[in-house]
Amino acid sequence: MHTPRCNHAVGSVQEYADAAIRTGLKEIGMSDHSPMPNDYDKAWRMDRSEMSGYLSEVECVREACKGQLDVRIGLEADFHPGTEHYVEEMIASYPWDYVIGSVHYIGDWGFDNPDTIDIWKEWNVEDAYCAYFDLVTRSAESRMFDIIGHPDLIKKFGHRPPENSLRILDAEERMLQAVLASGAALEISSAGLRKPVGEIYPHERIVKRAAALGIPFAFGSDAHSPAEVGHGMDTCLSMLSACGVQEIASFKARKRSMQKIDRV
Repeated sequence: MHTPRCNHAVGSVQEYADAAIRTGLKEIGMSDHSPMPNDYDKAWRMDRSEMSGYLSEVECVREACKGQLDVRIGLEADFHPGTEHYVEEMIASYPWDYVIGSVHYIGDWGFDNPDTIDIWKEWNVEDAYCAYFDLVTRSAESRMFDIIGHPDLIKKFGHRPPENSLRILDAEERMLQAVLASGAALEISSAGLRKPVGEIYPHERIVKRAAALGIPFAFGSDAHSPAEVGHGMDTCLSMLSACGVQEIASFKARKRSMQKIDRV
């Protein structure tokens, strides 16, 4: 869940918490978009000067909601080659409950940005997918993150590689093996249901393979407004159950615990 500090979300942390309580949720995690060095993608994320205020706001709501809702303090940090030292330092500087690692750029192309969708015309779709999965693999290998976020975000606008492409299947497998080795959880996100692709992140094929490998899952609605809190949660949990997953991950002070899906 995100706040207006990232410049593309609406609603206070308290409004997100109130929506969660109305929905019947027991726990939420705020995970706004992290600052990055050299004004990288500045229009889509917090400024470093806003970090203390962000943590203070979430902590105040956490205290106000005690007994009604567990509120966790998280961060969605970009993996972008060359910025690892900055991200590591930033993560270490604050008391996070969890950190999500996400990939939104291939080089200097924001592939999920509506303003740069025309750049897709310059790419072979299969090449774009492979480049993306390579970056997600490297994000897992960095061992900086507790959760690997929306692991096939590359499909957001509905661009599809050839069905059953061996290159894509190999890239997915390398990604999942890296996630497994890292000990991170894989996010299952309902956000894709609200995007042109119209489906969960990641694809059911990836969910099935990750489940077979024993990779834990964490649910995210990626809400950018209180109205989106918990959106699609039942659909995601049903997919997990159908793939044999019985537990979902939760994080506190960067330590993972597991709870039964039917108790979420």
